[in-house]
Amino acid sequence: MRCAAHNDNTFLMTPRQSLLATILILGLLAGLGTFLILDATPQGLGLSDDSIAYIAGARSLLNGNGYHAIWLASNKPVTHFPPAFSSLLALVGFSGLDPLRGTRFVNSLLFGANIFLLGCIGWRMTKSKLAGILLALLFLVNASLFRIHTAAMSEPLYIFFSLVSFLLFDYYFKSQSKRWLILTGCFVGMAYLTRYAGLALLATFLVALILLRETWRSRLSRSLIFIASALPWIAAWAVRNKLAADNATNRTLVYHPLTAENIQIGIYNFSEFLVPVEAWRRMLIKVPNLFLIILSAIALVLLIWVARKGLKKFLQPSFETPEILSFTSALYIFGYFASIISSMLLFDASTKFKPRINSPIYVSLLILLVLFIFWLWQKRAVLWRGLAAGITISVIALSVYDMSLAVAQLRKGGQGYASFVWFDSEAMAFLRALPEGTRIYSNQSGPVYLYTDRPGYVLPDLVDPVTGLQRGGYEEGVAALKQDVLSGNAVLALFKFGSESEDVQSIYIQLADGLYLAHDTRGDKIYTAFP
Repeated sequence: MRCAAHNDNTFLMTPRQSLLATILILGLLAGLGTFLILDATPQGLGLSDDSIAYIAGARSLLNGNGYHAIWLASNKPVTHFPPAFSSLLALVGFSGLDPLRGTRFVNSLLFGANIFLLGCIGWRMTKSKLAGILLALLFLVNASLFRIHTAAMSEPLYIFFSLVSFLLFDYYFKSQSKRWLILTGCFVGMAYLTRYAGLALLATFLVALILLRETWRSRLSRSLIFIASALPWIAAWAVRNKLAADNATNRTLVYHPLTAENIQIGIYNFSEFLVPVEAWRRMLIKVPNLFLIILSAIALVLLIWVARKGLKKFLQPSFETPEILSFTSALYIFGYFASIISSMLLFDASTKFKPRINSPIYVSLLILLVLFIFWLWQKRAVLWRGLAAGITISVIALSVYDMSLAVAQLRKGGQGYASFVWFDSEAMAFLRALPEGTRIYSNQSGPVYLYTDRPGYVLPDLVDPVTGLQRGGYEEGVAALKQDVLSGNAVLALFKFGSESEDVQSIYIQLADGLYLAHDTRGDKIYTAFP
């Protein structure tokens, strides 16, 4: 590499060489991230019920049957899960790689891509190549976000579409070219087709257009262009669902308040993101409401900052436009959080503040952390630069420590339904040996499908976990299930019997009453007709 020599014997790269070096470093970090995902998941990505739904949906697409719930005997069109992630897995499946294995390569590449995109965001946000590299590095070594990419879920793809949307929106404001705004709308539409929470992106950019455009004419015209770019993606999926299943998103408008348990789950998971050392977190969490106070303080500071920047531009159009990437990232935290709260309150009582649900907020917080560090460094005073360096070194050191533990833990074996507990299960072997056509009623229909290649039948239940409302026909469902099992045409498979709550356990006991216990290992019980 040719460098310019100076009298002090130092060498400075030309702007072009510096640009290429930065891109190379970001590429190396992205490559390292991809390798780490593959290295930490030798037995495949972690699996949950939703993971199996995505994988089964991809297999259904590959088989030419459309996007259907083939893991269930009902085999209905899927509307609860948007199609983008399953469609991507199906696309990879055309190479001959089954979606179950394909998820590992898809999410490892997405982790690398997200590292690179965040590096570009940090670079454009601060005009500092080092800040871009720092943001990419912080994402790479963040254990919470790393674990999210090691699960066969749609969040990595959603984060990818979100980051591309932020970059395109920034390009639009820098160039004022409508094509960048149209592309932003298209990627927001693709984010919505990955997770319904993509509506938060739509709201974020609309609010930004209203606040940051100079005239009402430009505010309305640009907003309409943006909506027109995103709406076809959203509308097409809604129309498909209405035609195929007579509902738009499989959500029902029913109010159900947030539970104290869900709030505690959220506080704990955010504390895990903020304090990655388990011993320290356990000590700090004993202080009453400490993390709630910290989170509230962060939210208040960001709210004041966003309101001040946005309203000042809105009320004084001649005022300088705030930096777009940092402004929209902060605004998105509130838009996304509001969308999740709305979903929990009105549409889906089963949604919890789990790390994967919180992950888009984690990403935005990392972006704003780097902005804060850069702001301190720009003050040039020794005290402020020392503080910036101290924060940077501390965050990296703690993150690397936590990351090393995460990788070591993940490499021990598959997570969730990918664990040997499931694929070596004697109960699953028993189910695989059943005569073809035997119906399997189970409290774990997803794993039953995954390890027996047979669709499952769901159990009758008193309460719908999504709406939180009482189900009708419970007694009739129990009677029909027992009659089917006693006829010899079906079996009842109850996994982890005895480990559920009292209410759930009472249902299992009622279902099993009067049936023959044909298999019992490690708490997995299978009931059949009497021999």
